[in-house]
Amino acid sequence: MSDTQRDIQRDIVSAGFSLALIALTAFVMQRFFLPLVWAGILCVATWPLYLRMRAALGHRPIVAAALLTLASACIFIIPVLLGLAQAAHEMPVLANFIVNANMNGLPVPAWTANIPLAGSAISDWWQATLSQPHGLGHLLAGGAVGGFHSARDILRVFGTDVFHRLVDFGLAFLCLFFFYKDGEALTRQITALGSHFLRPERWGRYAQKVPTAIRATVNGLVLVGLAEGALIGVAYVITDLPSPVLWAFATGILAIIPFGAPLVYLCAAALLLVQGSVGGAIGVAVWGTVVLFVADHFVRPGMIGNATRLPFLAVLFGILGGVETLGLVGLFIGPVVMVLFVTLWYEANVFDLEPAAVQKTPASPAAPERTQ
Repeated sequence: MSDTQRDIQRDIVSAGFSLALIALTAFVMQRFFLPLVWAGILCVATWPLYLRMRAALGHRPIVAAALLTLASACIFIIPVLLGLAQAAHEMPVLANFIVNANMNGLPVPAWTANIPLAGSAISDWWQATLSQPHGLGHLLAGGAVGGFHSARDILRVFGTDVFHRLVDFGLAFLCLFFFYKDGEALTRQITALGSHFLRPERWGRYAQKVPTAIRATVNGLVLVGLAEGALIGVAYVITDLPSPVLWAFATGILAIIPFGAPLVYLCAAALLLVQGSVGGAIGVAVWGTVVLFVADHFVRPGMIGNATRLPFLAVLFGILGGVETLGLVGLFIGPVVMVLFVTLWYEANVFDLEPAAVQKTPASPAAPERTQ
């Protein structure tokens, strides 16, 4: 066997070993993938703030990383704790209501007869489904309600899910601290690795796009979501909805997810309807839909698109497609993917035009390198 063949065989074995090691690492680390991604998103979004804080503290990276991680955790933890406290207070009552409604059925409310045009049809449907024993479970077949026989079952599943989310929550902020502390070294290593596989100028072009896309997406989603909660909260106050501030807060949190706000304001409208306020329910539903349509189709894509220079459809499809395929974290990954794709698109169009330029300027030393 010649030396060339040995080198080729060695390269193949080395590549196979590297791929196997990467696959094994991914398999071992798959449980912690989501916290790592969340920590990376938060680190990139708040990195300029970390640099300013580190400079203000006399370039002490550990202190700055600890303080900013603690501040970020408080921003998230305090609202979550308030929400969990409220949920813990209301959950037993809600669980008993769901179980009793599933076991005994729900009587047809009197207000359904006052609904124009569709009142009789809604009453008939309610009588045939929700008013029957186990009707709620059959309606939600494949969901959780049909398999629950007591409030304890609901509380046990709910508590287990909350525990897993809290573990991911803690791991994300633990990773965030180390990303702050070692962020510059990690950036240099990623840059060296990317420049090894791509030309340095091309890697730099892509690497500059990612932080901008993440920061623009975080700002667009969070700020617009909170604004939606405030605007829809005005309708809650006007219609005398019980605990309008709590409803507005829940709307703002879920509004960070595109089309997540309807889960709250439609429930608020249903509560108003049950209380007999038909006009208030219609007003909340209509106003919430208008705010949601304008924010999710114009304001949010505009904020993200202006910073990332993405077309409107690319921003919209990036957000919605990311949520559809990756869940909540896809809100931030989707626009980044679209930014990189659009960069590749423009890069490919430039390359398509280069042969003509090369023919016009054959003596240019840069032209042969760019056509490789």
